[in-house]
Amino acid sequence: MKELNTDLFDPRTTLMEPDFSRAVTPSADADGDDFGFAFNDSNFSDRLLRIEIMGDTPESRPDSEACTSIADWARHRKRRREDIKKENILDLAECPEEQILNDNQPDMDDCEGCENQDEEAVAMVEESPSGDEAANSNDSDWGMDCSTVVRVKTLHISSPILAAKSPFFYKLFSNGMRESEQRHVTLRINVSEEAAVMELLNFMYSNTLSTTTAPALLDVLMAADKFEVASCMRYCSRLLRNMPMTPESALLYLELPSSVLMAEAVLALTDAAKQHLAVRYKDISKFFEEVMALPLAGIEAIISSDELQVASEDAVYDFVLKWSRTHYPKLEERRDILGARLARYIRFPYMTCRKLKKVLTCNDFDHEAASKLVLEALFFKAEAPHRQRILAAEESATLNRRFVERAYKYRPVKVVEFDLPRQQCVVYLDLKREECANLFPSGRVYSQAFHLGGQGFFLSAHCNMDQQSSFHCFGLFLGMQEKGSVSFAVDYEFAARSKPTEEFISKYKGNYTFTGGKAVGYRNLFAIPWTSFMADDSLFFINGVLHLRAELTIKQ
Repeated sequence: MKELNTDLFDPRTTLMEPDFSRAVTPSADADGDDFGFAFNDSNFSDRLLRIEIMGDTPESRPDSEACTSIADWARHRKRRREDIKKENILDLAECPEEQILNDNQPDMDDCEGCENQDEEAVAMVEESPSGDEAANSNDSDWGMDCSTVVRVKTLHISSPILAAKSPFFYKLFSNGMRESEQRHVTLRINVSEEAAVMELLNFMYSNTLSTTTAPALLDVLMAADKFEVASCMRYCSRLLRNMPMTPESALLYLELPSSVLMAEAVLALTDAAKQHLAVRYKDISKFFEEVMALPLAGIEAIISSDELQVASEDAVYDFVLKWSRTHYPKLEERRDILGARLARYIRFPYMTCRKLKKVLTCNDFDHEAASKLVLEALFFKAEAPHRQRILAAEESATLNRRFVERAYKYRPVKVVEFDLPRQQCVVYLDLKREECANLFPSGRVYSQAFHLGGQGFFLSAHCNMDQQSSFHCFGLFLGMQEKGSVSFAVDYEFAARSKPTEEFISKYKGNYTFTGGKAVGYRNLFAIPWTSFMADDSLFFINGVLHLRAELTIKQ
């Protein structure tokens, strides 16, 4: 007959496979069971945890100690990584072979992407040393270097609680070997990790942390990653997200996925960091020198944003080229970075055809890759508007978002050019209802430049008063870019799609001899007040879009 009074804390009792995902959501972190009363209490513990605190280099200290900012933390951690690398090189020469080759080292396959780990978690399970075991205790120094034990801390722990929170401890307590049945567990950490590990152990019981500063939270986050406590990583990430962010802290958070084993646990923090940089630097022209100094991860966060405030996508392309040439002066490196990392964020379909021609001859891009990007852009431009909207909607869920239009200062246009029988171009400009609404009471929006006869022109849509200044209305104007004192005689015609036929209907014709910087047009294109133009039953918005067309012909 099965024994009914099984000791729940008996390490020989089989542990059920824990559901680690259940305990790692933010709500679980806040509302999970609180076992804080059992922390380091022998009445609720089945094992003793012996924490051996190993001496670091003389100048080593916790990353958060005396760090008043994220920047201090990052600088100190970088120094510590360099020190550890130097120490490890010396250790290989000084330590006996059996202390380096140990049973606790993971397979190489498990370590892909983990090159940035300062050190891996080291633990051993043992009975209380006595007799021969004490004499041979050196053989059990798994994976540690020749550092000295500075001090030892002993805690009463509950293996079910720790195993439920951490795959590291779960494997340690349920490996099916003799070691998993022992009452004493030895954990070895460096002096610089002591405060963070103690906070981590307390969190595994109470689901809370006492530390409140960003540098200290980062220390705990790194310790939680080392001992595979995803719930604590998410908790730290949430606290860090709720703190004021700076460009320096945002850039540091962007590095976390490559610095930790459980990158998924910090994704919300890295997303918040990307958003911070995208919002702060949405107008690159205001912070040009500052943005030019940012590293690659920062540039990716900024140019991937839909809210980037730039004149046109041409400006994004020019900026990316300038930044890459500054940071990667070697052509091969620059080509790799542009091709593998940055080109995906440039929205080539919204670049002008003149700039796309330059992409084909730009040496910074691999020619084959550049040809593919330009061809894709031209195919998109040739699509009907409803097909473009479908493609943009399909792309909106991806990282590239190359078919998603940004909020450009200068609105993109489609241009059809003719050389015979006369030099002529037909320009299409689409404005969304929201864009038109934002023009009231005296705003204006400009199109990207287009060219005819070697001269640059643009369209501008206005909300202005009519000729008698009695009401607001929608106006459309044609201007020639400033370029010397050249005069240019042009016939022009404005048209707009209108219900119910949804065909283009001519609204205004004229001719004008342009000189640089001059513009001509009609103050009330539709001959109706602004309120009628913007009304729900307006004839000129088709599926929320105003479709405008301008035909320009050079007079002979």
